[in-house]
Amino acid sequence: MFWYTVRRVVAGCVLLVITSMLTLVLFYVAPTDPARLTCGKNCTPVGIENNRKYLGLDKPLVDQYVAFVGGLFHERQFPNDPGLRRARPDLVVHCQAPCLGYTPLHDEEVWTYLKPKIPVTVSMVAGAFLIWMTSGVLLGVVAALFRGKLLDRMLVSGSLVLYSFPTFFLSMIMFELVVFRFNWMAVPAYTGVAHFGSFLYNLVLPCVSLAHVFIAGYIRQTRTYMLEVMQEDYLRTARSKGVSERSVIFKHTLRAALIPIVTVAGLDFGAALAGAPITETIFNYQGLGYATVNSVQVFDLPVTFAIVILTSFFVIVANLVVDLFYGVIDPRVRY
Repeated sequence: MFWYTVRRVVAGCVLLVITSMLTLVLFYVAPTDPARLTCGKNCTPVGIENNRKYLGLDKPLVDQYVAFVGGLFHERQFPNDPGLRRARPDLVVHCQAPCLGYTPLHDEEVWTYLKPKIPVTVSMVAGAFLIWMTSGVLLGVVAALFRGKLLDRMLVSGSLVLYSFPTFFLSMIMFELVVFRFNWMAVPAYTGVAHFGSFLYNLVLPCVSLAHVFIAGYIRQTRTYMLEVMQEDYLRTARSKGVSERSVIFKHTLRAALIPIVTVAGLDFGAALAGAPITETIFNYQGLGYATVNSVQVFDLPVTFAIVILTSFFVIVANLVVDLFYGVIDPRVRY
């Protein structure tokens, strides 16, 4: 298990390096000039050139990548104003490690701007992940145990209906009905873990809104895999030896059925991150998704680039955790 973990960690690090390289290429070698996009509508040719130097786009691509990676470990310096770079070279911003860049639109370091937003998105996506994994798997088990009966048909049909609703639609419906129409809950507002009860209370609606599509999918997947495993001969042998039905279902059947489900869990975590901008915008949560929408609208390239890198990091870490858990479920996995 130790060497399996080491190999997965090394593979995750390599994947993160490759992802960061591809992201840099896509952002800074696009057909549209990024120096022109980030300069504003009324920018002059001189301003575009100053902006190009300020963003470091006048340097070779390799030097840009080395400077970015180096900023994660030591201090970088950026001119406080691109137009004053030659006249006043002493006007610089000292970006402390980990330095993800400097955004002139917000007049602060990218890491300083994004740091308070990370817990918001991580809390919402992690909460949604726990909801859809727990609810989807348990309801799928129930549907499999009551195969062909009314409860099974209700769960399967309900999951299909639930799956057909887009995230933004259900989020707005829940917001309108639960908060404004029936006043069952107050308007959600992120409070932080210092007030844990309020923290959980305000995460209910955003997490359920983000998780509903995945709940529907996991109900159907779990039901299918459970029914396949329940036909195996070793389960009949276990029952004939006097093993309790609870142990047969949860220790043998469910454990085998979880293997293919866990395989796609990491990918679904990435899909949840992709849906975070919609959910955060609807519920006015100031997270990475909300920052993504704003940075794209104003062409804040340093912030957008850093968000892509951070999102890639979270997805890779989630898949690493899933791979390690996969090894725990199936001890035969050692590749």
